[in-house]
Amino acid sequence: MNVAPASSSGSHNPCLSSSAASRNLKFPVLLQQGICIPQRMYRLSNLSKCNNSWGLSKQQLNKWMLPLGAVVTSKCQNVSTAPRIGDERIGVLLLNLGGPETLEDVQPFLFNLFADPDIIRLPRLFGFLQKPLAQFISVVRAPKSKEGYASIGGGSPLRKITDAQAEELRKSLWEKQVPAKVYVGMRYWHPFTEEAIEQIKGDGITKLVVLPLYPQFSISTSGSSLRLLESIFREDQYLVNMQHTVIPSWYQREGYIKAMANLIEKELEKFNCPEKVVIFFSAHGVPLAYVEEAGDPYKAEMEECVDLIMEELERRKINNSYALAYQSRVGPVEWLKPYTDETIVELGRKGVKNLLAVPISFVSEHIETLEEIDVEYKELALKSGIEKWGRVPALGCEQTFISDLAAAVIESLPYVGAMAVSNLEARQSLVPLGSVEELLATYDSKRRELPPPVTVWEWGWTRSAETWNGRAAMLAVLVLLALEVTTGKGLLHQWGILPLFH
Repeated sequence: MNVAPASSSGSHNPCLSSSAASRNLKFPVLLQQGICIPQRMYRLSNLSKCNNSWGLSKQQLNKWMLPLGAVVTSKCQNVSTAPRIGDERIGVLLLNLGGPETLEDVQPFLFNLFADPDIIRLPRLFGFLQKPLAQFISVVRAPKSKEGYASIGGGSPLRKITDAQAEELRKSLWEKQVPAKVYVGMRYWHPFTEEAIEQIKGDGITKLVVLPLYPQFSISTSGSSLRLLESIFREDQYLVNMQHTVIPSWYQREGYIKAMANLIEKELEKFNCPEKVVIFFSAHGVPLAYVEEAGDPYKAEMEECVDLIMEELERRKINNSYALAYQSRVGPVEWLKPYTDETIVELGRKGVKNLLAVPISFVSEHIETLEEIDVEYKELALKSGIEKWGRVPALGCEQTFISDLAAAVIESLPYVGAMAVSNLEARQSLVPLGSVEELLATYDSKRRELPPPVTVWEWGWTRSAETWNGRAAMLAVLVLLALEVTTGKGLLHQWGILPLFH
């Protein structure tokens, strides 16, 4: 891993300098701020435009602003009427991963996680093994995971933090004269996305903005949540007719970049020699095949995100060296490199003494920040020769960040139920928008077709041959297991692993 000094000329680490290429790898459906927009669509960048978009004066708008308290799905407030603008009821759905709130929740949470085909992708032939495999992995990993959650208080704080973010977002929207209800839908634990959707329907929402709390888009995060939404929308007549739009990634927004730079600048001041600190961005990893074979834009968006943050720091005369690596890999497959643990060791070997960790893909504190970064990686860093370790907190309810999310929601409202197709692949300050179905359909159509593992049968230790070897071995194991179960004979019975039939 090369550590490159940030410079005003923009000469960054080669592994981070693919901004130009990444700009052509954005999520396919992209709309832009400040571009020529059809006359029937208006951007809500300020109050006067907001009023014009619905044809309301400020007095009329205030008339419809109902005095509601906090409205967050997971808290299940008893509010019968959604806030309105004119005849419209505006809702915002925040999507997040979710996390076990108690140690008893850990194993079922892991099962939900690994049962998702966007997390563990099995060959279509073995799709029926998805849930049995998820059950096996969750049972095996639960004891180790429980230790991690026990060390951070006995459960994940993700739900509590996301609830707080939803409440702050609601307040910010109301302050910007856009009354809206904000809902929280988690992918793998309560409150599940399905629960949030039921509340949205019960409240009679007519315009919905879907906002995943993942700055960068990935198949395994935002993509998984959107696919679930797609299936829910397809089967429900109310949702089919409800106008909605999605903001699948927002890492390049000015408010988000400034908020991240603010946190980094503040933490640098805690070091004796701030200019000698290496800024170490640690992002959640994804399998390499997602990027190279399925066209996942995550890596390109992550690298450009780091570039944008470093450019903002340079404008503040902060020119520290920096590095980007990926953490939290699972299983034997190859994940995005460089790996966080290996990079920390390498930085120590190179004589780095001051390191500031930045959890770049996380907007909330959870197990990956509180245990993996704060405990495991800090311990590794100190053993590797790094003397001073610091860590930038996750954004949480940082006001610049929350205000910018509110602005993103407001800007998307003119596009609810409509698509500015002529503005696809526009650059500048991107706000990718579109309906769930259109976004996913476009993304799927743009992906390169997954190549077959090999064109000619091979046996050996080449990468493609290993794929076939593994599948053949899996098939053989399944056949042997089926014979054992049906006949009651075999090594597993002799060893007592399977019960003998009488």
